[in-house]
Amino acid sequence: MDGWVRWRTAMRQALYGEGGFYRRGERPAAHFRTSVHASPHFADAVAQLLAHVDAALERPSRIDLVDIGAGSGELIVRILQTADPDLAERLNPVAVELAPRPSSLPGRITWRPTLPDAVTGLVIANEWLDNVPLDVVELTPEGPRLVLVDPATGAERPGPAPADEDLTWLERWWPLENPGDRAEIGHPRCTAWSGVLSRLHAGLAVAIDYSHTRETRPVHGTLTGYRDGHTVLPVPDGSCDITAHVALDACATAGAEAGATATVLTTQRRVLRALGLTGARPPIHLAHQDPRAYVHALRRAGEEAELIDPAGLGGFGWLAQARHIPLPKPLQD
Repeated sequence: MDGWVRWRTAMRQALYGEGGFYRRGERPAAHFRTSVHASPHFADAVAQLLAHVDAALERPSRIDLVDIGAGSGELIVRILQTADPDLAERLNPVAVELAPRPSSLPGRITWRPTLPDAVTGLVIANEWLDNVPLDVVELTPEGPRLVLVDPATGAERPGPAPADEDLTWLERWWPLENPGDRAEIGHPRCTAWSGVLSRLHAGLAVAIDYSHTRETRPVHGTLTGYRDGHTVLPVPDGSCDITAHVALDACATAGAEAGATATVLTTQRRVLRALGLTGARPPIHLAHQDPRAYVHALRRAGEEAELIDPAGLGGFGWLAQARHIPLPKPLQD
């Protein structure tokens, strides 16, 4: 790709085009730390949610578990290993991922590049929406202008005025006030999320991401690159992951318009604590009574603490939307 292009075009090519970051099989764990990689207890918590959904659906003969942006499939594999045997037997596990299928993945897991047409069960999108390509806009003295980028260097310059649908989204969800203010136009993420809810016949869909709301939008945006465990400049040449935080409040509205019958927008810390993850250290007397058990409990406490840390993974936004079932009790604020 040559010349100056819109950020949405540059992100799409850099991440998902021929030879792009994800298309060529880069694994997230090699470049940034997610909840799935931080601790198996994250998957255990998701398995608890799945059990709640299964009960609400009256334990159907087949229940779908769909992981969007599945990476290497670690989340689904762990759930299959730890779920109640009856539930695991009825489970239809589906990993939605553009990267090549890992050779070690269990054969019963379906690996596909697109969403299933219909889902009854649980959909998890953990750090998926932040990689949905979007445009960047900056307020100039002449009004809002799309930001163009040179894919080879990451250099930027102002471009044309945004389209009417962009301006409509900005006015509703991310109004710009002063010259130099920037926004990331989130309606492609809203469209992607509404596509999930439109396919959910019954069950629960959960989007988990670093996020913001209309009251907390960052004035200069959040576009970021990741490579080899470090934050780097977001140069859209395919050499790094490129993300931007998600306007989950806008996605919630899009999901409701697509058929969600119940919604909660909360944080990972609140949900995981409701599911029993506390990060509490074991009592010191256990170190004398059973040193091995103490070390195990201490490690678990450290992993749980990382998952619920409000300044880290615990600060992730959780958008949970149900269709034709109540929200599971741990999600009810």
